[in-house]
Amino acid sequence: MEKLVQKKKTGGLLDTFKTVFWAIVIALLVRTFAFEPFNIPSGSMIPTLLVGDYLFVSKFSYGYSKHSLPFSVPLIPGRIMSSEPERGDVVVFKLPADPSQDYIKRVIGLPGDTVQVTNGRLLINGKTVERDRIEDYILTDGSGQAIAVPQYIETLPNGKVHRILEIFGDQGPSDNTEPFTVPEGHFFMMGDNRDNSADSRAFPSRFRFVPIENLVGRAEFLFYSKDSSQPIYDLGSIRFDRLFQGVN
Repeated sequence: MEKLVQKKKTGGLLDTFKTVFWAIVIALLVRTFAFEPFNIPSGSMIPTLLVGDYLFVSKFSYGYSKHSLPFSVPLIPGRIMSSEPERGDVVVFKLPADPSQDYIKRVIGLPGDTVQVTNGRLLINGKTVERDRIEDYILTDGSGQAIAVPQYIETLPNGKVHRILEIFGDQGPSDNTEPFTVPEGHFFMMGDNRDNSADSRAFPSRFRFVPIENLVGRAEFLFYSKDSSQPIYDLGSIRFDRLFQGVN
């Protein structure tokens, strides 16, 4: 009888181990080849993405590279099943200067494009990108003070529209740049919060252009959103209106 009980215990432990093992394997496969969750720690993509947003990124959208794998294990040479992002896509990528860091920005310049910002206006291939002023966006500063910020709808040359903020109007720190020509196999990235974004315009020590190999995937939809300044147990700080919202 004792041997029978011991056998059952051993079998039960083995079954539990197998279940946990296969659950981990399936989770890793989904995370590597299908969807990976990310959270937004900074305000560089406001108003599209807020601090405390959690989203899923599709790993299959642009193919796979070593950066698709956990810890960027170098098992994939270059990029396989590769396809280019479209202008206006919101993408997660590995920082070229430090691949351990994930960034999220909007694709503005494609290979061969010339991108410039003059007096706050975005120019692509010499043409000023259309934008229309809409209602101010209300930001909350570090002291809890509400600030009205100029907000625009910007329409990219392929017809993709998104909202942008100009905290300092058209005279922010990166509102006047030289023209940048995007090399083959690279992309020019910008944040939607134009005066509060470390991106391709003015931070060459971090990155100027992002190689296609560094793309992790395309931001698809939010699955959770919470005001990160509030305690974790404060259910009132969950942004229910943003749950399962698509990322544009």
